[in-house]
Order: sequence, then structure tokens, then C-alpha cells
Amino acid sequence: MTNALPGVENGAWYNCMTAELGALRDAARLACHEHATMAPGLRGACGPQLRALFGNIGTGCFIEAPFHVAYGVNLHLEEGVYINAFCTILDTARVDIGARSLLGPGVHIYCADHHHDVEGRKKGLERALPVSIGREVWIGGHATLLPGVAVGDGAIVAAGAVVTKDVAPGDTVAGVPATPR
Repeated sequence: MTNALPGVENGAWYNCMTAELGALRDAARLACHEHATMAPGLRGACGPQLRALFGNIGTGCFIEAPFHVAYGVNLHLEEGVYINAFCTILDTARVDIGARSLLGPGVHIYCADHHHDVEGRKKGLERALPVSIGREVWIGGHATLLPGVAVGDGAIVAAGAVVTKDVAPGDTVAGVPATPR
């Protein structure tokens, strides 16, 4: 999976505080603001600035407001994806969400991994690892997906779970850290 952000290679440390990346984050914040403040009847299922920002958005997708995305350019939605209110997607790497998948309210998806050394964090170093969600997946409210995980087709992630490892197709996981049930 390639990364749409300039100067960012998946898994390699990079400076997240460059002016170029800052401008892209500003554009994403503006698009999220437009989506949240535009009357639903005018905005439709997804605000026009947000739609233009995404790497791809399939037909029939619906994104409730408010919604936050770090960049948008790395977010790829297949058809019929539903994202409930208060979801946050930090798409420093590619995020794929498969057809007809459902994200409950307050779901957080993180691709960004900050440097584990304080000196690295002072320099703004982070790395980006992609997240993949298969088709017909249900992710319960306030679940968190950490950098680099993949959730297989038809899986269920229980509300409040923290996914630190891949989830097999059809599995149900729950808890902190999430484990099969």
C-alpha cells in the first residue's frame, strides 16, 4: 500500500511537523468543519470538501457529523460504508474500509505511531502504518484500532475494544487488548 502523503513512507520515521503536512492537515480540518456545520439537507451523506479530499469514496457511503480525519487523502471507502458520529481517523498511512462496514459512534482509527524516545518526539518524529478493515465488518462504539492492524471480512469488534493485533475474518473480538470471544 502506498502512502499519499509527501515524504512519508509506511513504517519509516518522518517529521510530522513540516509545513507541507501542516497545510494538508489544515485542509482536512476545514473539510471536517464544513461537513459538521453544513445543514444535513445541503451536505447529503458527505460534505463536498470532505468527499473531494478522500482517496476514494464509494457510492452509498454515509458519514455522520462530527467527524475528524487527519488528512483524508489516505482514506479509501468502498460502497455502503457507514461512519457514525464522533469518529476519528488519523490517516497518516492508508486506511481501507471495505464495503458495507459499519463504524459505531466514537470509533478511533490510528495509523500514527509517535517515536518511543523523548528526543525523537521532540523532533516531531512519527511513523505511519496502514489499517485495513474488510467487508461487512461491524466496529462497536468507542473501539480503537491501533497502527498496522487488519480486520478481516465479516468480523465484529466489540464496543470499547482496543485492537492491537489483526482480527481474523468472521471473528468477534472484545476487551483491552482485544481478544477473540
